[in-house]
Amino acid sequence: MATVSKTQVGLGSVLSTVSGPSTHEQPDIASDDAIHTELLEKFVGSDEISSAFPYNETKASEYGQAARCPFAGATADASDPIVRASTVSESNTSEKTGEGPPPDGENLQKGDLDRVRADSDGQVLTTNQGVAVGDNQSSLKIGLRGPTAMEDFILREKLTHFDHERIPERVVHARGSAAHGYFENYAPLSEYTKATPFNEAGKQTPVFVRFSTVAGERGSSDTVRDVRGFAVKFYTDSGNWDLVGNNIPVFFIQDAMKFPDLVHAVKPEPHHAMPQASSAHDTYWDFVSLMPESTHMLLWQMSDRAIPRSYRMMQGFGVHTFRLINEKNESVFCKFHWTPVAGTHSLAWDEAVKISGADADFHRRDLWEAIESGAYPEWELGLQIFTEEQADEFEFDVLDSTKLIPVELIPLLPVGKLVLNRNPDNFFAETEQVAFCTAHIIPGIDFSNDPLLQGRIHSYLDTQLTRLGGPNFHEIPINAPLQEIHNNQRDGMHRQNIPRGRVAYEPNSLGGGCPFQAGMQGFTSFPETITEDKVRGKPEKFADHYSQASLFWISQSRAEKQHIINAFRFELTRVQVPAIRERVVSLLVNVDQTLAQAVANGLGIDLPVAAPLASEIPFPVLDASPALSETHYPGDGTIKTKRIAILAANGVNGDSVNALYDAILSQGGVPRVLSSQLGKIETSQGDTLNVEATLETMPGVLFDAMVIADGERSVTNLAIDAHTVEFLRDQYRHCKPIMVSNSAKILLDKAGIEVTLPDGSVDPGLIISNEYDDDTTSQSIEQFMMAVGKPRDHSRETDPPLV
Repeated sequence: MATVSKTQVGLGSVLSTVSGPSTHEQPDIASDDAIHTELLEKFVGSDEISSAFPYNETKASEYGQAARCPFAGATADASDPIVRASTVSESNTSEKTGEGPPPDGENLQKGDLDRVRADSDGQVLTTNQGVAVGDNQSSLKIGLRGPTAMEDFILREKLTHFDHERIPERVVHARGSAAHGYFENYAPLSEYTKATPFNEAGKQTPVFVRFSTVAGERGSSDTVRDVRGFAVKFYTDSGNWDLVGNNIPVFFIQDAMKFPDLVHAVKPEPHHAMPQASSAHDTYWDFVSLMPESTHMLLWQMSDRAIPRSYRMMQGFGVHTFRLINEKNESVFCKFHWTPVAGTHSLAWDEAVKISGADADFHRRDLWEAIESGAYPEWELGLQIFTEEQADEFEFDVLDSTKLIPVELIPLLPVGKLVLNRNPDNFFAETEQVAFCTAHIIPGIDFSNDPLLQGRIHSYLDTQLTRLGGPNFHEIPINAPLQEIHNNQRDGMHRQNIPRGRVAYEPNSLGGGCPFQAGMQGFTSFPETITEDKVRGKPEKFADHYSQASLFWISQSRAEKQHIINAFRFELTRVQVPAIRERVVSLLVNVDQTLAQAVANGLGIDLPVAAPLASEIPFPVLDASPALSETHYPGDGTIKTKRIAILAANGVNGDSVNALYDAILSQGGVPRVLSSQLGKIETSQGDTLNVEATLETMPGVLFDAMVIADGERSVTNLAIDAHTVEFLRDQYRHCKPIMVSNSAKILLDKAGIEVTLPDGSVDPGLIISNEYDDDTTSQSIEQFMMAVGKPRDHSRETDPPLV
């Protein structure tokens, strides 16, 4: 009988959340990685504690006379406290997440009412976000006798809370995933801002970050074509600051007045509630084709940016122009950019569609697994800082959310890094209940007059009242600031705080005047001088709807341009009304003639006349901006967190599998041994290997690369299973690295895959290795790893696909 060799095979299951070996055997760990060791302890301990309950021994006590005297429930001790934990990342601490693992068997929320009592003696008046209030006597007005400003978030919060004192899914961004982490500042930014996250080098501020799709419902798929939300809650020592952005730097509309119309148009059509989480339908394209300011955003939405490979591999943007305010009350404008260290990478559309069926939680699972295995996602925060004088000289308006500022015009200033290092303990309590509001800002940051931003200041706060049941959503733990809250807002649904004393007003004498307003030490709005008429309309520069759409188009690579064409073709083919299709293409004529003609050809229509321009002022012709292409962000070149499938069957060369598996693990990748069914496979050396997942359960679209392991009999057995050919074809079509042995070339033939590219040149992503030996196998593995670490090479692509 064959003996089981010592092997790391199986460890990939510990690093994953789907499937695993069919035996209780524990894999070896060749490294001293503490996180892998702890994960293995959790993995093995979970199996051990589950094995202690072969059946429910107290079930019989539920029936008849025995039910009158219930038995105590059966118990078992875990081998280690980590076995019972939600996440091994709980030991990563911060001021927000606490001191790490809680004491065994205790609920730290217990305690008497002192735990939730608050006393404001000696404290300044604050907002519910812990921001000190500079003036509690008057609302913010345009002049002493002028109208009240819509942006007065202090008034809005105070009145809103009062209005709701007497006493369900997000409308947009319903589908999301989140994690805890920290923002670390590089150097003081006191020249520009007094915001405390930026006031000293090395300062770490706890954060909670939520990523999301926009259009779909909470149960929709992760990999639909859509904008992605990128919202960061900073728990600062001067109150909560929410930077609520997207993975695309521009938006569809210029004024918040049109936001309900946009959302109504993209949501499922009201008469039959279809389609779900998709813009490929008549009402959406009818709306945007009549809103030419959407054209720039449409190109981003039809680009690869709308189908990211991972939340960890997408950029984030604040979208709007904000103000930074320093201690001298001097102001500059600012735009916020998050750039992922892992690079900016996307899925292929065919791949995204298939992933939706294979694993609708693809992005959620990817984020969880990366953090759980210690591969913490990281972004760098860059600021575009510019003066009002500079803004006035731009050929576009910085208050227009359909425009961006090219980095060639205002370079990014790197100011810090964002690291996500802890998964939530409970999805509902944290990810679902977290409330992001653009109105949540702190001293040192202020709003611009961007009309879309001004509307969001109102809307984001308002929506929480319905969704979270009232004005006290700030007391939900995930939303609570680190800064103490002291104000006179009382009662309402779900009130948790128990204020001491009889005073709930200001000014007062019975409470010693407390809490008192902070004066200039609190939040004060930037005193912008405005001398204008009251009017509904937009500035002249807002009328340029096409120059930046053209800029984006000419900045894309050849492959990216083809993907944009294909996306327009797909979406508009699903539209039923020909006039809508023609109207969309007429917008594209103003962007680029080649783009418009290609889309028209794909729809089988003649090229329409260009849509009329909204202004006679000539719009600028801009040079290409390389930073607008994904190719500008290749990442760090490693294979960290990349999922690599090793296809094997009975007769596989076990030595080659072990060598490859160990090499992948050593470089931070996640290998999985796949076969037709779970169990053990026999190696040509007489040993056995555990199968970690099946070709049916985890198809090729769920992996970043694949290897067909060496061994003629293994190849023959794999060839019997049609899933193998499907796996190969998907990996090839989606331009992923593939390594096969000479003996496995028959599978390439069966899948219709040529060893050269369509143009006859060498395919750098297809590595064919000789039969196993230490030297040649090592060289092939090294070549394969280099291919896996690079961005996707689209040179295999043809339209339509040949494979």
